Amino acid sequence: MSEQDWVLHVDLDQFIAAVEIARRPELRGRPVVVGGAGDPTQRAVVATASYEAREFGVHSGMPLRLAKKKCPDAVFLPSDAPAYEEVSAHVMDVLRELPVVVEVIGWDEAFLGARTDDPEALALAVRRAVKAETGLECSVGVGDNKLRAKLATGFAKPAGVYRLTRENWVEVMAGRPVTALWGIGARTAAKLASLDVRTVEELARADLDVLAARFGPAMGPHFRQLALGAGDTNVTATPWVAKSRSRETTFQHDLTDPEEIREQVRLIARRVVEDVREEGRTVVRVVVKVRFVPFFTYTRGVSLDAETMEAATLETEVIEDAAVAALARFEDTRAVRLLGVRVEFSGE
Repeated sequence: MSEQDWVLHVDLDQFIAAVEIARRPELRGRPVVVGGAGDPTQRAVVATASYEAREFGVHSGMPLRLAKKKCPDAVFLPSDAPAYEEVSAHVMDVLRELPVVVEVIGWDEAFLGARTDDPEALALAVRRAVKAETGLECSVGVGDNKLRAKLATGFAKPAGVYRLTRENWVEVMAGRPVTALWGIGARTAAKLASLDVRTVEELARADLDVLAARFGPAMGPHFRQLALGAGDTNVTATPWVAKSRSRETTFQHDLTDPEEIREQVRLIARRVVEDVREEGRTVVRVVVKVRFVPFFTYTRGVSLDAETMEAATLETEVIEDAAVAALARFEDTRAVRLLGVRVEFSGE
């Protein structure tokens, strides 16, 4: 086999749960659920669940109370973001010691670029290095571009290696639902279904004009390219920088007073500004997230004009006012159980 360029996608298995289990080895093999303050009697959602908990139907985003009903014997633990950030940084440093280019794309995943004649051997070396240095398991997808490498990781889990390239793309992906593609969620799938497009193969054969008419001249053709397995091959070592920062609060009692809701949005916005003030980055958009009773979640956002954007790097009031303006775009008057504020940065 001759040498060629490959893209590997490394995904840390059940990352947050794995970090917690590493700190508490006695929990190994038990169902573990991490989220909120770790109290399933309070309102909060699951951040992650161990594989043992997932067997009971527990998954990320599920209310902790429902997780408790599905898995009464699970161990519930509070989220500890600083600990996860520290472990993530360690893992990425381990990857950088290997003969690869590392592009970090999140706490628990990264793309690796490498020229090799045996990508599977390299993937196994990655797995061994991460395990030896951190004690964590990871799965590695091997591909000829980022899309295929990312999707391959799903077939590699848990703790395995899988190759997905142009050669086996049709065999592996053709009959799968469009939601199997990276970037197509349930809402887009429903819109595609209205066009009688439900599988990856059907999307790959779909009429470009029809897709463009339904999704726009950019996104329509983009979705078909995904179905064809097309993707970026460039892996860059440019440091990963968060595109946004956010905070949210789940209330133990529903909020019904509009003035109290506005004040809570302002409070959360202030906390977000405190989080990002030292970064000195320019905010271009502020988004508010609201979860209405019983569990309907929506977002609304406002973009900032050039003059306001410049002030938004320093002025708390600017972000607060933008958040309140975003909140005003909601027409729903139901009681509120969760509020969140997200600031999105410019691409500078």
